[in-house]
Amino acid sequence: MARVSQEHLDARRRQILDGAASCFARNGFHATSMQDVLKEADLSAGAVYRYFRGKDELIAAIVADVLDTVRGILEQAARESPPPTPDVLIPRSLARMREERPAALDGGEWMFPRLMIQVWTETTRSPELAAVLGEGYDDVRRAWGRVVESYQDAGLMSADADTDAVARAMIALVQGSAAQMALFGGVSERTLGEGLRALMAMGPARADI
Repeated sequence: MARVSQEHLDARRRQILDGAASCFARNGFHATSMQDVLKEADLSAGAVYRYFRGKDELIAAIVADVLDTVRGILEQAARESPPPTPDVLIPRSLARMREERPAALDGGEWMFPRLMIQVWTETTRSPELAAVLGEGYDDVRRAWGRVVESYQDAGLMSADADTDAVARAMIALVQGSAAQMALFGGVSERTLGEGLRALMAMGPARADI
C-alpha cells in the first residue's frame, strides 16, 4: 500500500476544518450536523472521522488553529525593527487573517468574525472549549506582550508601561472590531487604522484664546 505523505494528510485536515468552519459560521454549532460537515467538505464519513471524532473536536481544532495563526502574525511583527505601531499592526493583522482564512458566507461576508461570535457563545456551554480558548488566549496575549516590549525597546513607549495591560487593550480593539464586522458590518481595516491614528494623535486640551 502506498504511503500517504504528511503534506496530503495536512491538506485533508485543512479541507475538513475549512468545511466545518463554514458550516458553523453559517448555521451555528448546534444547527450543524456532522452530515452537514461531510457535505461541505465533500468527503466520506470515514475520511472525516479519521481525523476528528465529532463536532466538539472539530470546534476545538478550529479555535486552536485560528489562535495559532494569530500568534504567528504577532510574533513576526515583534521581530520587525522598528515594530509597526498599533494603527498599522492591528488593521494589518486583521487583513492577514482575511488572507489566511478567506472563506466567505453565501452573501460574500467574511466568515471569521461570525465564527468568532459563535465560539464565544459556545464557551459558556462547554468547559472543554473554554479551556482550549483560554490556553490559546494566554498564548496570544503573551505574543501581544512581546510586541509591546518591542515598542519599549524601540523607544516608542515608556519603559514603565504595563505590557500586559497594553496587550489586553490591543486585543480588545481587535475583538471589538471583529464583533462589529460580524454584527453590524461596514467596518474595514482602513476605518480601524484611521480611527486608531486619530486616537494616537490626541494631545493636551488647548484653551480657547
